[in-house]
Amino acid sequence: MKKKVLLLGDDMRLNSGIGTMSKEIIEGTLDRFDWVQIGGAVTHPHAGQIADLSEEYQKNSGIKDAYCKIYATNGYGNPDTLREVIAIEKPDIVLHFTDPRYWGWLYRMEHELRQQIPLGYINIWDDLPFPRWNEDFYESCDLLMAISKQTYNINKHVCQRKPRIEGKDLFYTPHGIDENKYFPISPSEPDQIAFKNKSTNFEDFEFIAFLNSRNIRRKGIADLLAGFKLFRSKLPKDKQDKVAVILHTDPVDNNGTDLPVVADALDPDMKVIFSTQKLPTSALNRLYNIADVVCNPSSAEGFGLSHMEAMMSGTPTITTVVGGLQDQMGFRTTKSVDGIEGAAEKQFITVEDFTAEVPSNSTGMMTEEHGPWTYPLWPNQSIQGSPSTPYIYDSRPTIEDIALGLRYWYDAGSDERKRCGAIGRDWAIENGFTAKDMCNDTAIAVKTCLENFTPRQRYIIIDTATPKPKYPVGDLI
Repeated sequence: MKKKVLLLGDDMRLNSGIGTMSKEIIEGTLDRFDWVQIGGAVTHPHAGQIADLSEEYQKNSGIKDAYCKIYATNGYGNPDTLREVIAIEKPDIVLHFTDPRYWGWLYRMEHELRQQIPLGYINIWDDLPFPRWNEDFYESCDLLMAISKQTYNINKHVCQRKPRIEGKDLFYTPHGIDENKYFPISPSEPDQIAFKNKSTNFEDFEFIAFLNSRNIRRKGIADLLAGFKLFRSKLPKDKQDKVAVILHTDPVDNNGTDLPVVADALDPDMKVIFSTQKLPTSALNRLYNIADVVCNPSSAEGFGLSHMEAMMSGTPTITTVVGGLQDQMGFRTTKSVDGIEGAAEKQFITVEDFTAEVPSNSTGMMTEEHGPWTYPLWPNQSIQGSPSTPYIYDSRPTIEDIALGLRYWYDAGSDERKRCGAIGRDWAIENGFTAKDMCNDTAIAVKTCLENFTPRQRYIIIDTATPKPKYPVGDLI
């Protein structure tokens, strides 16, 4: 009999990164698990409604017993909503999916939950240095799943009171992209030509840079515009109007900036194209294929989903060496082979390479050898913080380096860009970054957690009026 998983996070019907990954995981494991989601949104248009997708999935997938329900809510839910859904659905495990700072209410009721069912966390983001203040959050969970090697390492080192056991309650489960949804498209394909002509006058440009992200500060979109200005200014005069940057984002956001004003202030003659529609995957794939390079000058990134989408689409990238983006850049490190003294080979970095002493490639301590599909932006580090995350690094690349990256791919030429992009796609598929890999990793982690789950003991209340025993014997949890 299939186990039932209750997932908390962005509604799987949303276009957010968490929503997209939730959808991939649920759809890819319907043959192994029943799924229930408390699907959140800042302001959910269907809050309080239940969507039963079981029949639809049974019909479309051929899985006769497919089970999927969504309980829509504003925010990420609350204790009363969770208790109600648990009472109705009776799940075997609860998973929550996104930044731990959003789940204070959930961790405060972990004692209540874990007496009955395990609590698992899909950790999408942790920044350096090691956030010791998150240890209480992690300790509240029976299962930790990290989407990047950096986050995996942080979870491993921060959990000191309750050390994690790799392959038992700590897993590396990177995001994965369906290679059949994101793939290279020939520019001469009739539908691609029609898409280009319908969208805008893309044929007027010889080189297009593309960014797909939310308009928030850490994504570095304004820095990209400044870098694009510098790149453009160094081209011959007759080539400056032949380059453009497409921004698939909200032009104005209170958590980011007013990008049209920034672009106009930098250079009103720059060709900046805003793509603001919520696009289906097929159209987004066509945009990735129109682009000559995808830029990700982010200062902090849990995984960097758009980077992997670009790789699967066969488009080369410009990427900050930070967070989960490092997993996707093909960095190599020198290691001994089979314990033979003096023997060494170049290997792709592993989780063990992200140690407390050398936490990130951004330290410059590791080799700079990387995959040909990317141009790395080596960042400078400053210290940022807020009450919830008092001390984190802000790893920002320079505007000059962004401009150099754009010039690198501009000078490479179309054939070389296609060659490098194709290598990146093949590498991603071979190294476990597909949706199928993600679903298999998730299934293994969940099944392992269920097999090893020990219900949390009740806290022992000490009766101070009774002299013996003075203190309870054994662990309290």
